This record gives sequence, structure tokens and C-alpha cells, in this order.
Amino acid sequence: MIVMPSNNSGQVCSEIFRKYPGRLAHLHSADSLRRPKFGLDWSLDNGVFGAFTRGVPWDGTNFYEWLDEFGHLKPNWVVIPDAVGDRDKTLKMWDEHSPSVAQFNVPMAFVAQDGMTPKDVPNNADIVFIGGSTNWKWANLQVFCDAFPNMVHVGRVNTIKNLFRAHHAGAISVDGTGWFRGDQKQLAGLYNYLAETSTTPLVGVDDCFYCLLYTSPSPRDRT
Repeated sequence: MIVMPSNNSGQVCSEIFRKYPGRLAHLHSADSLRRPKFGLDWSLDNGVFGAFTRGVPWDGTNFYEWLDEFGHLKPNWVVIPDAVGDRDKTLKMWDEHSPSVAQFNVPMAFVAQDGMTPKDVPNNADIVFIGGSTNWKWANLQVFCDAFPNMVHVGRVNTIKNLFRAHHAGAISVDGTGWFRGDQKQLAGLYNYLAETSTTPLVGVDDCFYCLLYTSPSPRDRT
């Protein structure tokens, strides 16, 4: 499973990319017009959730500016505009925006919201992005993973416990904003997850301060 640090490309983040090639990718937000790094996988979030958390309206200007500027650089996928927690409006926004985004020839991610079932996912969606409320997300993740094998991404995953929950459910990727905010135990959890689920061992561990925090966690530590 790929882990996607949201809007973070700092030194520690870069170290993890180097130590675990193919296990991480960037999730850029339309809120910040930052050129994707050459040679690294990336996807584009629409910025709707960020606007929602700030209590401001989302108008799509930044989103389409991002696609105009960087869409040709081949993102793994682009999140079609949605409405947080609103099933009917999200379906309507897919119908409104997916034809325009399709013109950029990029894979399109549909955001699943509270109250949805796999039958709500449009036939032309390339990725199913599990959004919605926290309780709904985890209660329904397995259903969507079973219905859409190798297509499910999970939003807002910031603990080792939830990394393993998504991993075992069958998700292909997750994103989270919390890994690089200074909580060393939380960051060590990311290293633990990557080390336990990678086929190649961690290399160069001695030159990375955060790697020194690595210890194999007991089940009760995965919180």
C-alpha cells in the first residue's frame, strides 16, 4: 500500500521517499500551486476538504489552474470535486466536473461519502476515494475494497493503527497530513508500517534521526 503525505515535501519526507522507493507518493492540493517533483509519483486533491475545514466556499479556480499548469505531468489520479458528507451533491458534482477533467486525459477519482454504496460509484471512475465521516469511512471501507479491488484510496489516515486497517482491508493507497507535524512517535509509526510491509529492508538507517526511533511495535502500540 502506498502512503501519500499530503502537501509535504520537506527534508524528513524526502528521506522516507529515498529509503522506501515505490512506497510513497505525493498528494498535492489545489490550494497550493507547487510543481510536482520530477521522478516521484503524485496525485491531485481538489481542495474541497481544505476549504470545508477553513469554513470558506470552494469555487474551483485553483483546481483548474492546477490542471492547466501541471496536468500534462501525468498525475496518478485527480480527485473530482465533491461535497463533504453530501451524497447527492457529490454525485451531481461528478456529473458537472468529470467531463471537464477528462479533457486533461488524467485518471479520475470519485469520493465516496456517507450514505453511499458501491452502486453509487460512476462507471468511469478510475479510483474510489473513501472520504466521508470518520465512523462511516471505517465502517464501510471493506465493502468498497471488496467491490473495487485495486481501486480504493483512503483519506485522512494518520496513525499506524489506521495504516494497518487500510492495508488489511485491501486499499492501494492512503493519505494523511499528520505525519510530519513534529510528533516523533507518530512518525516512528510510519517507519514501522513501511518496514513491516516492505519486501526490501530499511537501508542507511544510521544517517536518519527519525529512523533511530524505529522499534517493532506491539499490537497495543498501534494506536
